[in-house]
Amino acid sequence: MRALLVIDVQNGIVEFGDFNEEISLMEKVIQDFKENDEPVIFIRHLDDEKESPLYKKGDGSELHNSLSQYPDHVIEKQTPSAFFKTELSSLLEELEVDHLFITGFNTEFCCQFTAIAAYDRGFKVTFIEDATGTVNNDETYEMKGLDIRDFVGTVLHWSDVIEVLDFEEYEDEY
Repeated sequence: MRALLVIDVQNGIVEFGDFNEEISLMEKVIQDFKENDEPVIFIRHLDDEKESPLYKKGDGSELHNSLSQYPDHVIEKQTPSAFFKTELSSLLEELEVDHLFITGFNTEFCCQFTAIAAYDRGFKVTFIEDATGTVNNDETYEMKGLDIRDFVGTVLHWSDVIEVLDFEEYEDEY
């Protein structure tokens, strides 16, 4: 069975920029999974530090209202991997999931770490590149012209173990 992971679509991230296009694509993928009665699992990052935009007791840690009506399950995490010290593995086993689709924020951290961790646990993984987003840019990494989504997608694609698609390819394939 397939399942969709929607990673860290929370107020504290979405408010950092204009992510309308990414959220629109995430919603289309979510609706596809809903129509097929396949699980939609939201991952929520919670930080202990009050200064964090994802502070566990602040509004920033709440799921963004644009997609908050969709989760079948919500898993809370405190590291970039949705698997590390969470109930995600046991939930996926219970649901008999063998193929995970990755969308959400931040492309180069939580989405990438979770995709690799899923592969390491034996899942087939599909990373929908343009249905991920990041608050970072080329200046963050001091790498002029860096397209973070494209870079991460290329690295994962070259691994030959994680399928990387853009939304149009996802629509054609699945």
